[in-house]
Amino acid sequence: MAEAKGEVAVRGSDEVMSEIESTRVNLANTIDALTERVSPGNVARQSLAEARELVSRPQVRMAAGAVAVVTVAVVALALWRRNK
Repeated sequence: MAEAKGEVAVRGSDEVMSEIESTRVNLANTIDALTERVSPGNVARQSLAEARELVSRPQVRMAAGAVAVVTVAVVALALWRRNK
């Protein structure tokens, strides 16, 4: 490490080894967390939870209902014209 006057601080090997071990543990924890976050099962569960939350919104339910009504009306009209 550099000191304020441009001198290099002297550290003991125990201190350096301790810092290396601490960094290794932190890196291992970060990798474990990332692995857990991107696992296919967790991604699927998170996506399903987000979809359920979205569908539970009143605006989405009303829009889906409107789309269903229009779809049924178009199919009924097409069948009615076909049978004429």
